Amino acid sequence: MTRWLLALAAALLLSPAAQALDEEDLLPIDEAFALTAQASDRGRLEFTWKIADGYYLYRHRMGAEPQAGFTASGPLALPKGNAYTDEFFGDVETYRSSVTGTLEGTASADTVQVKVKYQGCADVGICYPPHAKVLTIALPAGVAAPAGGLISLDAPRGGDLFGGPATPGASEGLPLPEAQAFQFEAIVDTPDQLLLRFTPAPGYYVYRDRTTVLLEATGARAGAIAWPPSKPHFDEHFGDVQVYFDAVDVPLPVLRTDTGAMPATLTVTFQGCQEEGICYPPMTRTVALQLPAGGTLASDTASADARETPPVRDATPLWAALLLALGGGLILNLMPCVLPVLSLKAVSLAQGGGQAKRQALWYTAGVLASFAAVGAIALALRQAGLALGWGFQLQQPGVIAALALVMVAIGLSMSGVVTFGASLAGTGQSLTEKSGPAGDFFTGVLAVVVASPCTAPFMGTALAFAFAASPAVAILVFVFLGLGLALPFLLIGFVPALADRLPRPGAWMDTFKQVLAFPMYLTAVWLLWVLAKQRGADAIGLVLVGAVVLALGLWWWEKASWRERMLPRVLAAGLVLASLWTVVMVQRMPTPERAAAAETGVVAYSANALAQLRRDGRVVFVNMTADWCVTCKANEKTVLARDGFRTALDAAGAVYMKGDWTDVDPEITAFLESHGAVGVPLYVVYPRQGEPVVLPAVLTQATVEQALAEAAR
Repeated sequence: MTRWLLALAAALLLSPAAQALDEEDLLPIDEAFALTAQASDRGRLEFTWKIADGYYLYRHRMGAEPQAGFTASGPLALPKGNAYTDEFFGDVETYRSSVTGTLEGTASADTVQVKVKYQGCADVGICYPPHAKVLTIALPAGVAAPAGGLISLDAPRGGDLFGGPATPGASEGLPLPEAQAFQFEAIVDTPDQLLLRFTPAPGYYVYRDRTTVLLEATGARAGAIAWPPSKPHFDEHFGDVQVYFDAVDVPLPVLRTDTGAMPATLTVTFQGCQEEGICYPPMTRTVALQLPAGGTLASDTASADARETPPVRDATPLWAALLLALGGGLILNLMPCVLPVLSLKAVSLAQGGGQAKRQALWYTAGVLASFAAVGAIALALRQAGLALGWGFQLQQPGVIAALALVMVAIGLSMSGVVTFGASLAGTGQSLTEKSGPAGDFFTGVLAVVVASPCTAPFMGTALAFAFAASPAVAILVFVFLGLGLALPFLLIGFVPALADRLPRPGAWMDTFKQVLAFPMYLTAVWLLWVLAKQRGADAIGLVLVGAVVLALGLWWWEKASWRERMLPRVLAAGLVLASLWTVVMVQRMPTPERAAAAETGVVAYSANALAQLRRDGRVVFVNMTADWCVTCKANEKTVLARDGFRTALDAAGAVYMKGDWTDVDPEITAFLESHGAVGVPLYVVYPRQGEPVVLPAVLTQATVEQALAEAAR
C-alpha cells in the first residue's frame, strides 16, 4: 500500500480528538460512502456516491479503472468540488452529500467490470484508508440488472489507490493510535549509560536511522545511540532501510562533565510504520530521569564522544586536516569580509620601508594568537554543553556593536581626524614613521575577527575535524588556519623579490589612506544592518549615539594631544569609554518579536517541516544562512536570487527551504552538526530517495543545477 497516501489518516488518528473515539463510533465505509453504478448507454458508465452527513470524499483520491469488457477513453470525469486546504495534501477539493462521476469509452461485452477507488474522512478527525471496489455493471443492450444497474460487488478494502491489488490485512481495522502502536521506555542502566526500549505492536516497525535523542542535564549529554543488529527492509519511501519489528533494547552512552547526581530530561524523536499500511509522522516522547552519582568524565570516554560527532575525524588524518586548514586560511584572504582589514595591512607594508619582515611576523603573531583564542573559547563553550560553530561570536549583538565602533574609529584615523600611531591598526603616525609591533599585532587580531563571518573551501572539513579532536589537536588546526591567513604577508616579508615589488613610500600614500577609510565606514554600516536584524531599530539608535560620542572623544583627544594638556585628554578618554556603554546596553536588549520574513517560494526551516517534505517524496534544497555571513550573501546574490535557480527548482519539483542563523538557534545548530558543518553557509539537497548531498560553501549555478537535476531522478 502506498504509505504516503495515508499520512493524513495517521496524523488525524493521532490527534486527541481521534484518540477519544473508538472504531465503532464510525460508520462502515459502505454506509459513509454508499456507491452505486449504472450504464446510461453502452459507452457511458455512471458512478454515484451518497455521502453521509459529517463525512466527505477527496476528489483527487477518486478513480475508476476498467477490468474487463470496457476500454475507457479517459479518466473518471468528476465535477468541481469544494475548495479545501488540507494539512498534508495542500489545496484540494472535496465532496459532501453526493457526487456522480462518469467514465466514457467503448464496450466489448454486455457486462463490464470496473475497479473504483476512493478515500474519505469523517469530520470528527479520522480518515479511512484508501478503499477499492470491483463492480460488475450490465450494459443497456445486455442482461437486465437489478435496481441501479449494480449486479455484484467485490469489496477488497485497502486496495492500492493507484490500481495495485488489494493488500490482505492492511485495513482489517483503522491504524492503532501511536501510543499503542509504538511504546517507548527509558531507564538509567549505569551512571554512564541509559537503556532505551522501543516496542512496536505486531504488524508495526520502527526505523533505526530516523531516531534522534536529546539529553538535557547540567553536566551531561547524550552520546551516539549504540544500535543492536536490525533487519533490512525495502521501504517505498526511503529505499533500503534498517528497521525493528520486535521490541529492542538500545544502549545510549551518557557523556558526563560532572559526576554528581543530577536530574535529566530525555527527549527521543522516532518514526515507524504499519506493515503494508500507514507511516506515522515523527513521534516525540519525553522521559524524566535521575542520573546517579559516579561514572567517568567525558574526557575518559573518547570513543563514545567520537561516535557522536560526524565521521570526519576517522576519515581525515591529522596531516590532511592541517593541510586543509592551511589552504582554507589562505583562500580566506580572497573573501570580501577580510578585504577591509587587508587594505590596512597594505598601507602598513607600503609605508614600512625595510621593515616588511618584522611587520609580517607581528601580524602573523596577532593572527595565530587570535585563531587560537577563538578556537579555545569555542571548544570550552562546546564542552560546557553549548552547540556553537564558526562565527558564533557574531550571533552576539554586543560583539556586532563593538566591531561597528572599532570600524568607525579606524575610519576616523584613516581620514585624519585622529592619529593613533602604533597603538591601533598600524596606520602610522606620519608618512615617514613605521608602524609599531602593537599596531601590526592588532591588525592581525582584527583580520581574524572580521574573517569569522566567512568560510572558505577546505575550512569546513578542517574545523569539523578540530571540533571532534582532542583540545591540543584542535588548537593546532586553528593555528594552521591562522597560518594560512597570514601566509601572503609572511611571503612578502621573507621573500625579497616580493618585497621589492612594493611601492615606495611617498605623498601619494596620504590620499590612498584616506580613500581606504570609506571601506571601513561601509563595514560599520553593514554591521549596523546586521544588528538591526538582531535587535531592531532601538539598537541602531544606541550604537549611532555611541559612534557620535566616540568621534567626539577621539577628536578631542587629538586636539588635546597637540596642546599636551592632561585634563582634556582625561575627559576625551572618558567620552571614548562612555561610548562603549552602548555596547553593554545593546547586549542586554531582549530579542524583539518579529514576524518571519515572507519570501515568495521560500519555506522557513523546521525539522518537522523537512521531515514531512521527505515523507512526501519531495526534493528539498536547504539553505542555512545568516545576515552576518558574507559568503552566504554573495552566494544568494550571484546564484540563489537568479532566475536560473528558480528554473532549476521548478524543473526538479523542489521546495526551497531557508534557515536563518543570525541569532542563536539550537534547531539550526543541530541541523548543522548533523551534517558535519561547523557554521554557515550550508547547502543541502535532499533527493526524492536516498541520502542528502552537501554542496560546496561557494556556489555556482552549474553546481546547483546539477545537484537538483540528480535529486529529481
